[in-house]
Amino acid sequence: MSNLRVTSLKGRTVGTSPTLPDGAVVTGVTTSTSFDGNLNATQLSTGTIADARFPATLPAVSGANLTDLNIPAGFSELDAALFN
Repeated sequence: MSNLRVTSLKGRTVGTSPTLPDGAVVTGVTTSTSFDGNLNATQLSTGTIADARFPATLPAVSGANLTDLNIPAGFSELDAALFN
């Protein structure tokens, strides 16, 4: 196996990218404009996943079980919502 140490890879003609027909293994940061393959959402640490990509409907969240909230005396629920 050979090692290739370069500063920059460029396509054969100006404005083109090099072709890597067998793929590439990248260690570190890479910037991509497209992706072809499978990606498990648990492998993501940041980013946004489109709603259509979630495997199931997410459960609705209700505040019905929020009890014993510490609302200071003299505050209305509106005051608490605006300033808490």
